[in-house]
Amino acid sequence: MIHPSYFELMDLVNAGAGEGEEPIVTSRYSIVLGTAKRARQLVSANCTTYDGEEKKPLSIAVEELKNGQIHILRQEEENFEDEK
Repeated sequence: MIHPSYFELMDLVNAGAGEGEEPIVTSRYSIVLGTAKRARQLVSANCTTYDGEEKKPLSIAVEELKNGQIHILRQEEENFEDEK
């Protein structure tokens, strides 16, 4: 069993959405894409330690998302960031 679960991660990510706003993440696919993208960044930077432990890049990405160190953006926000 994966811990934290997809549903726990979705709740954590969507907690950042304001009241009445559309949720940031609406599917597990978004969680998978976000963490996979971060894991690729970690591989490129050769970062494999987290809290002093040697871990796999995907495990680090999930921990970072769970702890609020990284955030998943809506698609339109991501495109806006790329244009800057």
